[in-house]
Amino acid sequence: MNAGRYAPSPSGDLHFGNLRTALLAWLFARQSGRAFYLRVEDIDSERSSAESAARQIQDLEALGIDFDPPVVYQSQRSDLYEAALKKLPVYECYCTRRDIREAASAPHAQPGMYPGTCRNLTDAERALRRQELADDHRMPALRLRSSVAEWTVRDFFHGAVTGPVDDVIVRRGGNLNQAQAGDWAYNLAVVVDDGEQGIDQVVRGDDLLMSAPAQAYLAQLLGYAEPEYVHVPLVVNADGKRLAKRDGAVTLREMGLDAAWPELVRSLGCSLGCEGVASARELLEVFDPARVSRRPWVWE
Repeated sequence: MNAGRYAPSPSGDLHFGNLRTALLAWLFARQSGRAFYLRVEDIDSERSSAESAARQIQDLEALGIDFDPPVVYQSQRSDLYEAALKKLPVYECYCTRRDIREAASAPHAQPGMYPGTCRNLTDAERALRRQELADDHRMPALRLRSSVAEWTVRDFFHGAVTGPVDDVIVRRGGNLNQAQAGDWAYNLAVVVDDGEQGIDQVVRGDDLLMSAPAQAYLAQLLGYAEPEYVHVPLVVNADGKRLAKRDGAVTLREMGLDAAWPELVRSLGCSLGCEGVASARELLEVFDPARVSRRPWVWE
């Protein structure tokens, strides 16, 4: 099955930038005859809530964005992630965030990449580090033992993109008393979900472009087909920073549909043929992916 998706985190109401990405994901999928799914990425139990998920769904439906059933919740898919984890070469990582920051600041370190501190520890060293964590009531994270340093993906706007691949976390560590076996990392969950749902088109913000190579590599290891990526420009504030809720009345409920809809249409940069469209269905009839602006939309 060919399908696209939108996968918000239910940590509050969707702001204008989220809504724009959702609309674009729906347009790209429906314009190409794909199914379109909603996936609620609620594996972070501390930040997610059922109320936020319900409000987000209501806002998306108010825009005229429809979904093929069922709506999927990551918090209910732990068995799938556990099964995928068993197929991967992994190792325990005992590093704290401070350890990683200090290692990243060392000479010759590659910015943003895990330096492999725990990759080649001896059995004795692992036993010692594991005991140190247990004494501190912490459990280790699990990292993918990658066999490549980079991977190339294809993106609708950016063409061939080659990016670095490091030993990404696939299961988070943390407090031993609070952590659960299902503390799944985003990189594993998103790849498994896309693969299991038959997602072959991923539309999302271009701030995630450089995470695509590692995720595509992970998909290949798990036997999933690599999706077509469409990384769309973000909505930014006047300072050029990604739009956030702190930037004022930026949610649909704050703006109102009558104000948000024409602004959404203008933000797509597809003014030719888009004038006066009053609904998502009308916009779909004139939507041309080639006309989507490749520049960030500045929120004023």
